[in-house]
Amino acid sequence: MSKDRDNQSYTISEVSEMTGLSSDTLRYYEKIGLVTSPERGAGKKRLYTNADIGRIRFLTYLKRTNMPLKKIQQYVESYDHHDEAHCYELLDEHRQEIERQMRELEATKQIIQFKLAHFQEIKDGKLKEGYE
Repeated sequence: MSKDRDNQSYTISEVSEMTGLSSDTLRYYEKIGLVTSPERGAGKKRLYTNADIGRIRFLTYLKRTNMPLKKIQQYVESYDHHDEAHCYELLDEHRQEIERQMRELEATKQIIQFKLAHFQEIKDGKLKEGYE
């Protein structure tokens, strides 16, 4: 790892630790074109830049919020071709999907909270078991 912040580079194991992705996943993302092949250092080891890490982190956010890899690939291709309109469209669709998921999770959380209160009452001896 170099000390000059702008020219700092990281090995695949360092990037793996920083992003939470395995080295195999990073190589796979490179293979399918989500990440451009990084510069190579001594022994042909991959050397990632801060810009590479920023891109990987963003793609990781998309994946963690259940954006399919095919859609992520479309986004990367559009981004690389400076098709801002398509990037916007893909991200806006994904934002809407995340908001839908959040509403579903909130409804599920409310049901679970109701059940927890019910079971707490049973534990406290205020209700008989078996009522849901």
